Amino acid sequence: MDPLGARSQFVDIQSLPVWQQQLSEEAEETPLDQGDGPLVHEAFPSPFPFRPDINRKIILFTGDVALLNCTAIVNTSNESLSDKNPVSDSIHQLAGPELREELVKLKGCRTGEAKLTKGFNLAARFIIHTVGPKYKAKYRTAAESSLFSCYRNVMQLAAEQSMASVGFCVVTTTKRGYPLEDAAHIAFRTVRRFLENHGNGIDTVVFAVSDTEESVYKKLLSLYYPRSEEEERRCLPLIPADIGNSEGEPVVPERQIRIAEKPGSLEDECQEESLDLDLGQVGNHAFARMEGDVDKQRKLILQGQMSEAAVQKQHQRNYSRWLCRARAEDLSDIAALKALYQTGVDICGRTVMVVVGRNIPVTLIDLEKALLYFIHVMDHITVKEYVIVYFHTLTGEHNHLDSDFLKNLYDVVDIKYKKNLRAFYFVHPTFRSKVSTWFFTTFSVSGLKEKVRYLDNLPQLFTCIKPEQIDIPPFVLEYDARVRRRAETASHGENVNRPNHPNEASGL
Repeated sequence: MDPLGARSQFVDIQSLPVWQQQLSEEAEETPLDQGDGPLVHEAFPSPFPFRPDINRKIILFTGDVALLNCTAIVNTSNESLSDKNPVSDSIHQLAGPELREELVKLKGCRTGEAKLTKGFNLAARFIIHTVGPKYKAKYRTAAESSLFSCYRNVMQLAAEQSMASVGFCVVTTTKRGYPLEDAAHIAFRTVRRFLENHGNGIDTVVFAVSDTEESVYKKLLSLYYPRSEEEERRCLPLIPADIGNSEGEPVVPERQIRIAEKPGSLEDECQEESLDLDLGQVGNHAFARMEGDVDKQRKLILQGQMSEAAVQKQHQRNYSRWLCRARAEDLSDIAALKALYQTGVDICGRTVMVVVGRNIPVTLIDLEKALLYFIHVMDHITVKEYVIVYFHTLTGEHNHLDSDFLKNLYDVVDIKYKKNLRAFYFVHPTFRSKVSTWFFTTFSVSGLKEKVRYLDNLPQLFTCIKPEQIDIPPFVLEYDARVRRRAETASHGENVNRPNHPNEASGL
């Protein structure tokens, strides 16, 4: 308790500037300025786009996390919750002896878990205790997954307890050996994804760091929480290839851990081993590497030789490999076509993606790179419900993607693409394109046919998507206006030539 009239040692988080306000000189101090280099990255949508609403929830605080008056602060400890480190020592000193007694009742905490106690004499009402992993390069994958669990479980606990604010320390200690920069990447992306997907009830997240940790956090925070579209473009080339899945969890496609459905059966083990070998040694052609032989896998399922779960797991591993490649390769030539881009939202608030058929020179581009670009753009979009608008306007034979390519694309993408696609608006279709689409959605893929909507003109599209919410190529606007004028003229001509009374036609 502070003496009467003395200034409180605790820090009111309402007095701290949020990240969106901290537009200082760190952008010039860090290697984010790419100068006059290629503009390739500007064409890519960032997996962590500029979101001022999220940035207003983030605070970077240089100081002691134990002083924050958040709803809860985070304590990093060991499995017995008795670790001696600067963060824990400060929390215990300020909270008082009751905290130690409370921790004894918890009977420890496993790595990656989060447990809750009262804050006692702290300004924070609660303390969330978590145990970061011990880091060894040999077991890096396990360490990354455990550290993700720490941040994820803290955020989950905060949401479940309806906490308005959370103050994070750096969830790792020097003696546990986790590289600070690697840990910061996982911390920022995990918190960001949680706020995007589940964080409506959380108003503030504070990252509390020491003086020595501050420079690393300042340098990396802009990658995951850009404060402007310009900062988003500057940071995009520096985002790591591995940014985890839709929740920020590390994706490890190389994992080969399996549980046999019939343990002890040598035949089953040999079949699965043989299948892995087949899939690992497929040819270099793009489609050969997508899924192996999908029809063969389905046949194995029907014969009871391969479970649905095994196929789904294999599919997820294959998709993860494609995603990693998509984030690593230079796809600027495909991006420059402007054949696929994100625009606004439809009347239901769902993200709208636009595909411009005329901008796809099928015979001139590398279809494998086209597939990679599609995955690169769509992966973070498809986490939530979305719609696609396809402009078939003025396309020719050289713009039409082969049905085999489309089928393989459909087979390779993650299940979220199919599940969260709510509508496919086909604008300015021809009779031939309608027939082709009907055959494709009927016999080649499942679950897509009922989502296709044919729209003959833009006013029909505007009943689903407001004009201000979609960026339409000028040639599409011109074509649509010309066709509708022609139709109106023809309709007017028919009305002029049509007799006003049935008897007028006979001259009676």
